[in-house]
Amino acid sequence: MMAVTAGADFCYAIEVFKPMADAAVKIVEENGFSDKIKVINKHSTEVTVGPDGDMPCRANILVTELFDTELIGEGALPSYEHAHRHLVQETCEAVPHRATVYAQLVESKRMWSWNKLFPVRVQTSLGEQVIIPPSDLEQCPGAPSVYDIQLNQVSPADFTVLSDVLPMFSVDFSKQVSSSAACHSRQFEPLASGRAQVVLSWWDIEMDPEGKIKCTMAPFWAHSDPQGLQWRDHWMQCVYFLPQEEPIVQGVALCLVAHHDDYCVWYSLQRTCPEENGRVQQMRPVCDCQAHLLWNRPRFGEINDQGRNDQYAQALRTVLMPDSVCLCISDGSLLSMLAHYLGAEQVFTIESSAASHELMKKIFKANHLEDKISIIEKRAELLTSADLEGKKVSLLLGEPFFTTSLLPWHNLYFWYVRTAVDQHLGPGAVVMPQAASLHAMVVEFRDLWRIRSPCGNCEGFDVHIMDDMIKSALDFRESKEAEPHPLWEYPCRSLSEPQRILTFDFRQLVPQQPLRAEGTMELRRLGRSHGAVLWMEYHLTPDSTVSTGLLEPAEDKGDCCWNPHCKQAVYFLSPTLDPKMLLGSPRAVSYAVEFHPHSGDVTMQFRLADTRN
Repeated sequence: MMAVTAGADFCYAIEVFKPMADAAVKIVEENGFSDKIKVINKHSTEVTVGPDGDMPCRANILVTELFDTELIGEGALPSYEHAHRHLVQETCEAVPHRATVYAQLVESKRMWSWNKLFPVRVQTSLGEQVIIPPSDLEQCPGAPSVYDIQLNQVSPADFTVLSDVLPMFSVDFSKQVSSSAACHSRQFEPLASGRAQVVLSWWDIEMDPEGKIKCTMAPFWAHSDPQGLQWRDHWMQCVYFLPQEEPIVQGVALCLVAHHDDYCVWYSLQRTCPEENGRVQQMRPVCDCQAHLLWNRPRFGEINDQGRNDQYAQALRTVLMPDSVCLCISDGSLLSMLAHYLGAEQVFTIESSAASHELMKKIFKANHLEDKISIIEKRAELLTSADLEGKKVSLLLGEPFFTTSLLPWHNLYFWYVRTAVDQHLGPGAVVMPQAASLHAMVVEFRDLWRIRSPCGNCEGFDVHIMDDMIKSALDFRESKEAEPHPLWEYPCRSLSEPQRILTFDFRQLVPQQPLRAEGTMELRRLGRSHGAVLWMEYHLTPDSTVSTGLLEPAEDKGDCCWNPHCKQAVYFLSPTLDPKMLLGSPRAVSYAVEFHPHSGDVTMQFRLADTRN
């Protein structure tokens, strides 16, 4: 529609996703462009050209947005390659015209902790014990996928810049594009000595051949206009991990190499530069240690959090006895090792997946614990007395963490496991954590609200039909529920005090009847009530609680500090409400939350309520 408005004679709009193609047909008609635009519901590689084809002739302008945070991860290169060969004229112009990928080498203990297992220190009665990672974890190049994050929310204090911003490679979309594997190198002199660990990367696009109209994903420290920074969630910035950290010396020239195939980019650091666009010598990194397949990046960070480990160790000291028989139930957890080092007589750990079993076996062996901790490879529900060597469990442990969990309350699976193994618990057995609680708070987002805000009128075009389609999709019950977001990346202000909604007592069995709670949260600060944030807190002992959400009370203005290792649940309030009506008068948000024991699901409803009524 923008192209026709700008003077195009005719446009062919190729859209493979049928619901969006159907909406596009209606939107084109609604805006009076049906005689100028033909919507083709196909993948572009299936479009035919010719007298009886989808297009009678090749086009001379190619307008495309096939980009992701990594630029090429959505298949831009093969799609452009095919379009140039089959759909457009040789002298065509593409909009956007060109993209350039930039990189910056940094040292960052925080970001490196998302990729490698650090030594974990445990203070015991016999002195300090150190859990060390197996050698193949240290040597593993890591997961092949990029880690895309809101880099603007990473504090500059969390990394040391080792290089200037380097333009690594460009793609001219108006010329024939190749999806073949290639490498692009840039020589540079390090700005400081340090350990090269991480490559930060982003891209910009020039919309026109002269490069006068630009769109950049640069983070604030590399942006030409930091004050005018555009928030985006569809395009962010990339974090790449070098296969191994390497010591570098200020002023001693090195070569940063960007490798790519048709869908992925990865980086290496070399002493000399390979030939530009030469044959790729380094294969795409692939995890061969199992850890990067079992633990995602936030989980690595969580396991490496020494403060968190210390809190679990301190709680364990209060419940462990010299004759304790411990059973640990969490996926790929180091809790069993803490229990052993802190004096448990015998420790069992359940690892239900083969990958988790292999990983933990390697970690135990590296620490000479293969004969000290017994790994049981089966689902906890199938546990037998023989698996426990005929012993009764006196301490049942869990973080809890399970790799299949998406929302905070999904780790309540621990409660079901605790119920399933009840017959194996001895008299007076202790369960840690002893309980969990679900908490909620009403917030105003700085930017995240935009992902649920209707488009309405966009660039002068009425696109309410797409808004209606999305609203209809959200009317399904499962889509109305909360969705997971790592809120350390998405700043928000609290408008209410945090409130405990439900409590789950792990000392008891899972109840037969639902747990329900209703109430209101009074809005104590002025602002726009975009949604409610929910998280779990685990009460290890009466004096020790681990939060997966809010880490400390909100500041005076309501700014929040969230657990960076966990995703919190966000329940968006209706986007049809006028934000202006949420200002001024004392208001509250009412809630009704229910835990369904037969499914393990938590359903909820939050509504704005005027406290004057």
